[in-house]
Amino acid sequence: MEPVMAVELATALAAASGNPELWQALAEMVRRTMGPVSETLLREWAVAGGARESPERFRVLAEALAGQAAGSPQLTRDLRLWISTATMSGNAGASTGASTDASAQTSAQTSADASVGNAIKGSATIGGPVVQAGRIHGGVHFHTSPAQEAAGPTVTPQQLLPVSQHFTGRGTELAALNRLMGRSGSSPVLTVISGPAGVGKTALTSRWLGSRVADFPDGQLYADLRGHTGDADPAGPGEILGQFLRALGAAQIPAALGEQAALWRSYTAGLRLAVMLDNAVSAAQVRPLLTGAPGSLVAVTSRARLTGLAVDGATFFQLGVMSPDSSLELLSRRVGADRVQREPEAARRVAELCAGLPLAVSVAAARMAVRPRQPLAAMAGALGRGGASRLETLRVDGTQAVDAALDESYRLLPPDLARGYRYLGLPPVSVFNGPVAAAACAVPPEEAGRMLDELAEVNLLEDLGPDTGTGLDRYRFHDLTRAHAGRLAAREEGPTDRRDTVRRVVDLYLANATAAEALLSPSHRTMSRDYDFRPDQPPPFDGPSGALAWLDTETPHLMAALRTSVDHRWDTTVWQLADALWPLFLRLRPYDLWIEAYEAGLAAAERLGDRPAVSRMLTSGGTGLRNAGRHDDALRWFAQARDGARRDGDIRAEAQALHGLGQTNRLAERLTEAAEFFGQALELRETIGYRRGEALTRLCLGDVALAAGRPEQALTFLAQARSDLLAEHDAYDAARALAFLGRAHAGAGSGDHELAERHLVQALDEFEATGSRHWQGRVLEMLGETAEEHRDKARARDWYEQSLARYTAVSKDDAARLEGRLRRLDGRGDGSGL
Repeated sequence: MEPVMAVELATALAAASGNPELWQALAEMVRRTMGPVSETLLREWAVAGGARESPERFRVLAEALAGQAAGSPQLTRDLRLWISTATMSGNAGASTGASTDASAQTSAQTSADASVGNAIKGSATIGGPVVQAGRIHGGVHFHTSPAQEAAGPTVTPQQLLPVSQHFTGRGTELAALNRLMGRSGSSPVLTVISGPAGVGKTALTSRWLGSRVADFPDGQLYADLRGHTGDADPAGPGEILGQFLRALGAAQIPAALGEQAALWRSYTAGLRLAVMLDNAVSAAQVRPLLTGAPGSLVAVTSRARLTGLAVDGATFFQLGVMSPDSSLELLSRRVGADRVQREPEAARRVAELCAGLPLAVSVAAARMAVRPRQPLAAMAGALGRGGASRLETLRVDGTQAVDAALDESYRLLPPDLARGYRYLGLPPVSVFNGPVAAAACAVPPEEAGRMLDELAEVNLLEDLGPDTGTGLDRYRFHDLTRAHAGRLAAREEGPTDRRDTVRRVVDLYLANATAAEALLSPSHRTMSRDYDFRPDQPPPFDGPSGALAWLDTETPHLMAALRTSVDHRWDTTVWQLADALWPLFLRLRPYDLWIEAYEAGLAAAERLGDRPAVSRMLTSGGTGLRNAGRHDDALRWFAQARDGARRDGDIRAEAQALHGLGQTNRLAERLTEAAEFFGQALELRETIGYRRGEALTRLCLGDVALAAGRPEQALTFLAQARSDLLAEHDAYDAARALAFLGRAHAGAGSGDHELAERHLVQALDEFEATGSRHWQGRVLEMLGETAEEHRDKARARDWYEQSLARYTAVSKDDAARLEGRLRRLDGRGDGSGL
């Protein structure tokens, strides 16, 4: 092919770069001469070439075609015809209203010829319309053809939203997202970043993509899919495809969605783009907007998890709330560090009450920023009122911002799911499993499980995964989301429905706690239980260890159920819940909750005039007061229980109160009084044949004898107590007797330390089986004492350190005592901690 024809061909290639029909004709010619491989190459040029790229591509293709045409007259003739058609197509069209004369156009043509010639040499860029003609008569009008308009944008699109200067934290999340890019290989990356309303999905994604501009030289596109915008419908894929194609230079957009998607894939096939699809509502809305170009990325943000995109190769990133420190830093940036430093506790409280939700922190900060003289403590107090009041406080520019954002998530729920969401906002629990949700919503467990999963899918609940003890899947409300659900329930549900919803959940907790009590403390399980809605579901645990683990995990919800019952004046439920929680308090020793529960239970039983319930509350609650070190209060409760039992002629209850008086005096180091009360209790228990009660009192008499320095007397009491408790199948108290037996052997005669240690180690194993952390610490302390008496300081230190580790979680006073023992053992103090 002669050089002049190569120039013409380069010009024609540029003119036809956006015309699929012309490129198809050229491909057919090339296929007949050069084979299907070259046709494929030509198609790739058609997609990735054009005026958006360097004319280097056209120069190389023109030279390749020239080489083939040189030996093929037919191809040469075909190319000349194609050049004529392509050039005319590139320069014909509707008038733009601009014209020039022949001399000007000749100048333009000369300039264009020079440009093409230079392009063939690889030294210039083709630009502007071109005329190939021998002569020109009259005016020539220049028009922009669709092909030329489609040749590409004059500016690389950078459409990402700006990120606030106050953006803070999220380093861990950004690092995790960057690792996704590292695993992309030769495939495009598709990732879904989901999370609840207001958690900062858009800000995080914008910051992430904004930090990686260099990875996407062909641009970054952004579209709001309006999945949760109340004043507009969600964006259709066609709307967004048109927006994106125009940003890449397309002037004519097909009407059919399928053709739009095909054109979008063609345009992006050779590009490295980042595409942010914000606020998506479904996988179907996203799927037509995907690109298959290697090195590209599509990042989707949504309040829904969009698990349907898994079939498209998506990875999923769940964005949680901010850490307390990051929330405080965000607040500081918005209201000023000096203001936060003046009121650090109030600032931390505000951040805490916003529950890690960046939207809530930002709204609270905005309100404080326009009130520079108002103390931060005022905002902390307003937020601290909780529930709907907290949502009302988070108002800016007349709009309850957090509430409005959650309203948009709620608006998309189908009716049955919306009802479930409202009902779940009523009970005094924030973590749900299937049985609890079934009770709240009065639906079968299978339907409740589906409902929980669907609410988690749209991020109105957080999926916590299965509970290690019960195996049931757990779901959690964010504090503000729960307040929103409760507000909707208060508005849309009647008072009876609201009351019954709460009552069903409280009754479920009472039934499960009672089942745990029966497994862990069968001798204590003697009082009646009353239900408005008797649960028909089995308890979520098997065996004593599972029951104790459930009590431990559910302690916050059990106490919330009790407090809710107090608020509703469900007095019978109040004292029965306190009574059912006895094994939790006895084994795990949360003294503050122990005392709170029985103070509430005593007040409720007294209002009811239920004397047996009053007696149970006094003796069980007195035990908590005694163990918490409130000896005088405990003595008063036990004395009141004794006097009431004598008035009612209840010998068993009187013996229980006397036993409690003995234990309280023992802990107060009044050993003579303790022995006297225990003796009275033992006499009454022998009278009525209460064998387990006799064994417990002998155990305590053995403890008193040990404390009084009479280990041989202690051995007699303790050996019989151990035998009787094993016969009564009371493994917990039998282990206590064995531990005291070990200490008695260490002190008796010259001291049998080996036998003492064997008893204590066995007792430790038994307490680990029953799950009592406090008594594990107590036995480890006894092992330390035994080793120290045997002058083995290294072994004593090891036991004491293990004891301290157990005590730290359950008792500050016991932990302080162990720290004193360790200081004395190491010669670092006077042992005042003892």
